[in-house]
Amino acid sequence: MTHPSFITLPYTLERDPPPFEGNDIKYPEALVRHFLKAFTNKDDKVFDPFAGLGTTLFVAEEMGRKAYGIEADPLKQQWVAGQLEQWANLIYEDSFHVAKLGLPKMDFCMTSPPFMPNHHSWNPLFGGDPAKSGYPAYLRRMASIFANMQSIMKKGSKVVVQVDNIQGRSYTPLVRDLSLAISKSFRPEGETVVAWQDAPEGYNHTHCLIFKKA
Repeated sequence: MTHPSFITLPYTLERDPPPFEGNDIKYPEALVRHFLKAFTNKDDKVFDPFAGLGTTLFVAEEMGRKAYGIEADPLKQQWVAGQLEQWANLIYEDSFHVAKLGLPKMDFCMTSPPFMPNHHSWNPLFGGDPAKSGYPAYLRRMASIFANMQSIMKKGSKVVVQVDNIQGRSYTPLVRDLSLAISKSFRPEGETVVAWQDAPEGYNHTHCLIFKKA
């Protein structure tokens, strides 16, 4: 049995959010720097299939890596692309179609996918389409997205997925469930539990699952 490793990082959000979002959905730049230092070198290609507000991509460019990403929200895609040096590398698309986009082979992936509580019906991976509602459909889609990512990841490359369990009316063991879904395509390599310094109240740690393309 592999036990998780533990690190401590500052919860400092360095880039102002766009007017249509808040800082609470970002992860800190320090988290990306930690894993880029551990798993990548200068000029490596770094990929984020759920680019969101672009933290992975911004830090990758800052550290001399080549940033690539996919974002399904047009507002986020335009806002992030407008601040990237290689803006054309951020594609407006559903990440399910990653294998069909002509992307180069990637050296590393780091992402934080949309979270879904298990008692919700609204599926963020389908924009709330009632025909694709429910937590099981969310997990199946997530498994398919990572399966499709296999074709663009180099052999031996690492995939880091930041995820939290969800408290509330019904506890959602999202760390476990996403690990099982992604493990269908990428080999589990470990887990890093990150303790935040100066974190918002009620958010003192997060989980980073580490996988490898065998």
